Amino acid sequence: MPFQSPVVVQTVKTGFPKAELYLPHISRGPSDASDRRINQKIHEAVQHLVNSQGSLDDPRAEMLGYFEQKTNEKDYLSLSLFNYAYTGGAHGLTLQHSLTFKQSTGQDYSLRQLFKPGSGYVARINAIVGAQIKARKIDTLEPFRTIRPDQDYYVADRSLVIYFQLYELTPYVFGFAYFPISVFELQDMINEEGPLGPMIVND
Repeated sequence: MPFQSPVVVQTVKTGFPKAELYLPHISRGPSDASDRRINQKIHEAVQHLVNSQGSLDDPRAEMLGYFEQKTNEKDYLSLSLFNYAYTGGAHGLTLQHSLTFKQSTGQDYSLRQLFKPGSGYVARINAIVGAQIKARKIDTLEPFRTIRPDQDYYVADRSLVIYFQLYELTPYVFGFAYFPISVFELQDMINEEGPLGPMIVND
């Protein structure tokens, strides 16, 4: 595929009482319209994370929002938004929400859309995640059974990274549970028109 310049990702600081938010702002993509769509979806996701944390009424409460860029190449952008909040109790809580976009259209993708219809991607990923849990000797809160069809993920370094929120699979002390899967392990079921398609091309 022809070379496409990565989009420009700038950090914009905003906030409100007891909260500081550092947001990604996208520019210089293939079109202004797609940049606007991506930025709108980012803002909606950040607002959802803020709302999910609950009230900051506790005098000690605080909130910090930030992000990590995972992929910015081959017409795709994948990033993770984080929101840490202390609202009282023993410790704060960090939430993570990841978004993967096609830069030229602004479309975002659920996990299901990365694969061919009827491909059985859930079963394949379950087998890989289960094997990693065993090999890495990860202590889980309950025996692992299955991912959700819309499980959280991001794309990085020619890998699909499946992850679980705090308390979703492992104890709090473990942090987020990440399971990187090489795109070449999934090659036969990948939707080549989606974000993983260009990642299986050796260029």
